[in-house]
Amino acid sequence: MKHLMNPLDLSVEELNRLLDLANDIEANPSRYSHSCEGKKLATLFYEPSTRTRLSFEAAMLNLGGSVLGFSSADSSSAAKGESVSDTIRIISCYADICAMRHPKEGAPLVASMKSSIPVINAGDGGHQHPTQTLTDLLTIRSLKGRLGDFTIGLCGDLKFGRTVHSLIQALVRYPNIHFVLISPEELRLPDNIRDEVLIKNNQDFREVVRLEDALPDLDLLYMTRVQKERFFNEEDYIRMKDFYILDKEKMKLAKEDMLVLHPLPRVNEISTEVDDDPRAVYFKQAQYGVYVRMALILTLLEVEVC
Repeated sequence: MKHLMNPLDLSVEELNRLLDLANDIEANPSRYSHSCEGKKLATLFYEPSTRTRLSFEAAMLNLGGSVLGFSSADSSSAAKGESVSDTIRIISCYADICAMRHPKEGAPLVASMKSSIPVINAGDGGHQHPTQTLTDLLTIRSLKGRLGDFTIGLCGDLKFGRTVHSLIQALVRYPNIHFVLISPEELRLPDNIRDEVLIKNNQDFREVVRLEDALPDLDLLYMTRVQKERFFNEEDYIRMKDFYILDKEKMKLAKEDMLVLHPLPRVNEISTEVDDDPRAVYFKQAQYGVYVRMALILTLLEVEVC
């Protein structure tokens, strides 16, 4: 039985197979519409989520399966003090596969050690968000036609942004990728990711503060929001939240084929006037998230579709 805690749990070959499957699901949805009949997905969300939870639920329903779970810790026995280990043992009696979002780093890993069903990490604190990374990789590969040979700018909250941490770890396995890390000093990429992932892999990267300085060089721009829930005080959040705002004027500096990605939700870091720009693909990215989660569910449940 396999779990997914980290994007690196999948080899490059396994990842390519998963993305190929996701593309086939996109092209032939009816072929997969009954493949998980009789199967149940449990969504254990100890932290608020719209896209991740609903896209997991949509993925399982699209496969003909069913869904159960909770959308906040308050509506589960965690409010009574039940441990993650006990919860997953109980859920293993009710469901065939589980997606868990938790504010505490490592909680889904603890669950996977006690679980008798596959567990998918749907985000743990500021640590990892592997299914968002799979979504990002599918979006890039589908729209750019490749994974590798590009310059990607990662902009915003690089300190707490688990989507950024996961994406960097996944992308360093591909050839000729140049990273431009765009953040204020206070939200720079953590040392462990810089040292253990970028420097250790001899990865080409540079750090800049001004988005305008980076835009002309980018093939991809990955915007992130400043996450209010990760800040210890309101004052620091208010000071940082409007540090970057991508608008029509800034988009004039970018290449004609640069793509703008965002894991969403956005607050105001991308102006709504950018939404109509053909280079803005963040809503398309959300749709790819359903296909890749369908592929992941099929893969972890070892369902063969004829």
